[in-house]
Parts: sequence; C-alpha cells; structure tokens
Amino acid sequence: MTRIVLVRHGQTAWNLGSAGGEHFRGQEDVPLNDLGLAQARATAERVRTWPIAAVYGSPLRRAYNTAEIIAQAVGRIARPLPGLLDIHYGRWAGRSVEEVAREEPDLFRQWMEAPHTVTIPGGESLAAVQARAMAALDEVRSRHPDQMVLLVGHQVVNRVILCTILGIGLEAFWRVGQETCCINVFHYRDGVPYVDLINDTCHLAHVAQGG
Repeated sequence: MTRIVLVRHGQTAWNLGSAGGEHFRGQEDVPLNDLGLAQARATAERVRTWPIAAVYGSPLRRAYNTAEIIAQAVGRIARPLPGLLDIHYGRWAGRSVEEVAREEPDLFRQWMEAPHTVTIPGGESLAAVQARAMAALDEVRSRHPDQMVLLVGHQVVNRVILCTILGIGLEAFWRVGQETCCINVFHYRDGVPYVDLINDTCHLAHVAQGG
C-alpha cells in the first residue's frame, strides 16, 4: 500500500500579511521567510519518526527548501519533481491580488467563482496543472510501491491533487483548504486513493500561522 504525505511549502513574503498584501506567486521563485523556515522545521519534527522512503519537492525554492529541511530530519535527500510546480499565472504572476482585482475585475471574478473555467493569459488552466501533477503522482507511485513518500507542493497544485483523488472535480477547488506547511495524507489500495488527513496544521501550534 503506497502512502503519500502531501505538504504545502512554508510561508513567503508574498503570502498574506507581508510585502503589501498577498501576491500571485505561481512560478515566481520566492524564497521562504523566517516564519516559513520555522514552519518547515516544525513540519520536519512532526514527521521525523514516520517511515518515509523518499522526499520530493517542486523545484521552486519555497517548496524545495521546505523539502530539504524535512528530508534532512528523516534521513533522506530531497529530489526535485517538476510536476509539482505551482500554476503558471501568466500576466498575473508577481502582481498583488488587490491590483489584479482592480484592473481585471471580470476575469478575477471568474477565477474566484469558477476557477476551473479560467486560463489566465500567458498562463495555465487548472486542467493543465491537473494533467502534469497527476502524471507526477503516478510516477512516484510506480517508483515507490508499498512505501510512504513525502511530496512538497504549492497551494494550487495540492488543491488540484486533492480534488482529483476525492473525485469532487476542479469546480470545488476553493473548498479545499491548504494552509502553509499543512499536511495531507492519502493512501492507495488496489489502485484506489483513500484520504486520511487534509490540511492538518496541529504541528504549527507553537509557531505563528500565515496564509
């Protein structure tokens, strides 16, 4: 039985509460801030004794550094997995949510109300993210049958993966919470995914929590 531990990266300066409000991060390579590093260390302590056979992370620094911190705690070496990259936000990348909402109100409203119908100009759709993320997940499962594997991704890619394995469709994208450095766990039995844990942040109780 393959078990997947899916983690979101720690906080960055472009998350809520800093750098002039939340920004569309996407594939912009924003590093962890001090809180994000503390969250990653707390997550590493949470899983230190788990029988994790391998650790993979999105190649973007905020996710890969989180993966490296966790990998060190469990005696593994983090490996990059491009399929876990965050969504490409196209012309929204690097802009604040407030700016996009003000300057492109119709498309922003569509993104908030029906995200599965949106392809941001120059960027990706959720369906495109789904295709590469699920292909990456299949690759991990084939490499590690009957093992526990930890993956570090991003808010968007994690939500897409969870919507897919839950069978609830990408229209439910906003209904799946993913806080920074949350833990999700699911396993496969006879090829069918079963979810054990979603958006768990109890290990972050002693550190400040960010968006």
